Amino acid sequence: MASKSESRPRSVAPRFSFTNRVSASNKIPRQINRNLIFNQIRTRQPISRAELARVSGLQRSTVSLIVEELLADRWIVEGSLGRLPRGRRPTFLEVNSQRGVLALDIHPSQTTLAVADLGGRIVSQSLIALPDDPQKVVGAIVEAIKQLIAASKDRSFDGIGISLPGRVDLGANQRSAGPERAGKTIFAPNVHWPIEDIKSSVEEATGLPVVADNVANACALSEVWFGDSDGMHDLVVVNVSEGLGTGIFANGRILRGEGGSAGEFGHVQMDPHGLPCACGSRGCWETQAANPAALRYYAERTGASCSTFEDLVHLTEAGNLDAIHAIQRMCAALGRGMHMIASALAPAEIVVVGDIANLWHVAGPLIEDEMHRFPLVAKPRLRPAQEGNRARLRSAVALVMHETLL
Repeated sequence: MASKSESRPRSVAPRFSFTNRVSASNKIPRQINRNLIFNQIRTRQPISRAELARVSGLQRSTVSLIVEELLADRWIVEGSLGRLPRGRRPTFLEVNSQRGVLALDIHPSQTTLAVADLGGRIVSQSLIALPDDPQKVVGAIVEAIKQLIAASKDRSFDGIGISLPGRVDLGANQRSAGPERAGKTIFAPNVHWPIEDIKSSVEEATGLPVVADNVANACALSEVWFGDSDGMHDLVVVNVSEGLGTGIFANGRILRGEGGSAGEFGHVQMDPHGLPCACGSRGCWETQAANPAALRYYAERTGASCSTFEDLVHLTEAGNLDAIHAIQRMCAALGRGMHMIASALAPAEIVVVGDIANLWHVAGPLIEDEMHRFPLVAKPRLRPAQEGNRARLRSAVALVMHETLL
């Protein structure tokens, strides 16, 4: 297996598929083919070596060498024997279920901690009760992680993935030599506790490698690892929650921009006379299209408040006309922003993550109609994330897998 020093330069990222029949270029064949074989095992397990060679398009000798590496590194294990009409019975390969990843999904108002296997399956999950004192939040999260590790003695963890509601300057941290190397959140307007300390604190407390990234970036990566994307086409993930963020996967990699700040479409001004935004501006797309906007539309129409966006979804599904009207306004605003993204980036697809995906049979057509109300040179496919609400947790797994396997 190639060493880290032999991996591809950051400035050159060849396109390749994480799941389909695409083999390597001459630059980094082992890294790409290793990833390809692992993902074929993950998605098709149990699978034999011969079947791996057939579906991957690689030579049997290449498949055999990579399989032996993955076995030696304990990414996969040999399982049951297959049956053939004649000849030697093949040994099936499976992802090692005794290895796993801890996934931490941070919202401004709540945090979810989960155990996932290497195939991206969420084994268990629970909410972490966050204290009212902002200075005690990081400590509470760290303690919950330590307790979960202690209770999971039958499983070894390869790392901890953290999806953040903020932007992380990865480049600056890689240049530093001190504790700040762990990652610095540079933009998290909806979080009111010291989230910039979370990565270094968790690493220090657990001794495990921690990979943290903006939730929309992480979800974009997850769509390539675990989702419906083939990794060969550009896509944009729009995360709709307390705020609104976008992750851009283009030319085979996450597009980060200077200082890690690319993709802040949620803070593009849509109305200069609009409501104040947490970022300090006014009339941002987020103020019109995120979950709190829908709750505000409902309150404006009824004079009554709706406690959570999930409650608003339930009211909409029950046929409440005021809730339907609020969702329609939200979706119209989302569609206008989607038109902006499609015009600016021309992705092959736009993937929506968040509670609104649970209402896609209503929201999807409304968003798409608004997105197409004005001309577009390229019309992207618009769809919800496959995992619905679990997309954010699975994205934290993808962060660790991407960092470790490639």
